[in-house]
Amino acid sequence: MKWNSIRTKLIVFLLLPTLICIMATMFVSYSYTTNSLRTRAVDENKNLLYQGSKNINSLIGEINRLSLSVYSDSDFYRLLEAGHDDLSSDIAIYNSLSYISTSLPNISQVYLYGVKDGKATLITDNTTPKRWLENLPYQESNITGASPVAVQSTHTSNAYGLKLPLTQFVPEPVFTMHRRIERIPSSEALGYLSIDVKLAALGDIVDQLYDQDQENIYLVDSAGKLVYGPDAGTFGQPLDAAWYNKQIADSTEAQGHFEQDNSVFIYQKIESIGLSWTLVKQIPVSYLFREAKEAAGINLLLLFVLMSMIIALTILISFRITAPIKQLTRYMNQVQTGNLEIDIRPAGKDEIGVVTEHFRSMMDTINNLILREYRLELSNKTNELRALQSQINPHFLNNTLQIIGTLALELKVPQIYGLLSALAKMMRYSMYNDEKIVTIQNELEHVKAYIELQKERFENKFSFRYDMEASLLHALMPKMILQPIVENYFKHGFNLARTDGFIEITAARLSPSRMEISIRNNGLSIPAVKLETLRKELQQPRAVEELDMIKNSGQDSYSKRDAPGAGIGLGNVLARLRLVCGDDALLTVDNLEAGGVIIRLEIEILVESERI
Repeated sequence: MKWNSIRTKLIVFLLLPTLICIMATMFVSYSYTTNSLRTRAVDENKNLLYQGSKNINSLIGEINRLSLSVYSDSDFYRLLEAGHDDLSSDIAIYNSLSYISTSLPNISQVYLYGVKDGKATLITDNTTPKRWLENLPYQESNITGASPVAVQSTHTSNAYGLKLPLTQFVPEPVFTMHRRIERIPSSEALGYLSIDVKLAALGDIVDQLYDQDQENIYLVDSAGKLVYGPDAGTFGQPLDAAWYNKQIADSTEAQGHFEQDNSVFIYQKIESIGLSWTLVKQIPVSYLFREAKEAAGINLLLLFVLMSMIIALTILISFRITAPIKQLTRYMNQVQTGNLEIDIRPAGKDEIGVVTEHFRSMMDTINNLILREYRLELSNKTNELRALQSQINPHFLNNTLQIIGTLALELKVPQIYGLLSALAKMMRYSMYNDEKIVTIQNELEHVKAYIELQKERFENKFSFRYDMEASLLHALMPKMILQPIVENYFKHGFNLARTDGFIEITAARLSPSRMEISIRNNGLSIPAVKLETLRKELQQPRAVEELDMIKNSGQDSYSKRDAPGAGIGLGNVLARLRLVCGDDALLTVDNLEAGGVIIRLEIEILVESERI
């Protein structure tokens, strides 16, 4: 086929856009699917690891409660404090330690050293209790720090330095909780208790958190040693992995995720009694995206079948379209050679058939008027209508306001300049719609500009004050939150008969990570019935889109127009707060006893470094 052929161009121009659209659709679909799978997997595994950390905390808490039972056993504590050395004392100590040993199914052995009598007792699973006279407690059990509890990471169980042979003693991987038994209320040591726990206790929890055939999971202590993992031979050894040393070891976040070495890693910090561990799950990208690859393979197969059908149909259609054109071309070539009596046959009822029919009529006319002059007049008329749209550039308006303000200064009317400056500030703030999240200081500046305009409107019948901690001014919040709340005061709560009105904005920390913003006024209070309705609505705030729909449809949602101080958009404000600051963001509305309304916003403290 030649490129200048209509048939070739028709085939190419039909196939090329189709192929491009299908490939683009497949690429977008694959990208969206992989991103969706990644996001869903990260969220699900974060929740899974969080639950696993709770279960591990619960296990450590159970072991800790067992170790504390020595204080509740008055006979045991008295014997340990007195240091009696007789058979009845030994039996009482054996019974107490046996209770600890059998309280949980995965306790391997229990070791006790009494400071007063200098004796060590060891109760091991499936062995007879033993007591030895020792000069010093076992090194790992001898806790001398401020905390009386320490958890030793995975290690091979031992006889705690006791020399006599223990029948049926089989070393195995365990982790140990060591406790210093103190003479209450002082910190004087009466003894040292150690509880060895089999790794099966951790395995029962951790093995439920991952697919053992495709994924890996690691439980690492604060020193970087492997407490539990996929390879039992590495338990208790340092985890020599670049992804751990670079991404997790120095991280201060309680939970997080990252992607490295063709794997997605999700980690959860575990802070419990006497330990600081990290639970890490490794998911290969190939396993994570297996569904997307399967879908891509099916799509490629469908693409092959579809393209085969499209190519066949395109070629068939192009041939059927161009065949009559080629036939018409042959008729024209014969006419060009002087054969005016050519038999032109109909080519169908489509456009090409109509052209062919017209060509035959034309040839009949030419043959009938061959001896007469004919004149063919061709006129082309082109009319173009263009609709011009003029747009006023917001920057032009802003610059114009600045020019008017400058002129006001030149005419010595500073009040007009101040009002224009305030209006210009509000325009600039509203102009940049791409900024959805701003600092509290930006919001406060916007409110100040709005207040300047309202002071002129209401002839200074109210005062405005604010009190915010300097450290909170750079915290982040959604744009246009404070000004609509302040505006409600002037719309619904402002009393024109008073000259002592006020509105106050304060911000203070509730905790290191949480803050409260209060907007208080002395205007009209909200009627009790409407206030209760508003509170019920705020307990389940509607989505921003739904609120906008209700607003546009004219529905009177929880008496927005009528509630003084409530105004329009509190549900919208709360919905946007929760979109940015989390689902635990709160918005409450109350009447003040002295008159007026107070609105409190309680949100997490977000800073620029925390934004994704």
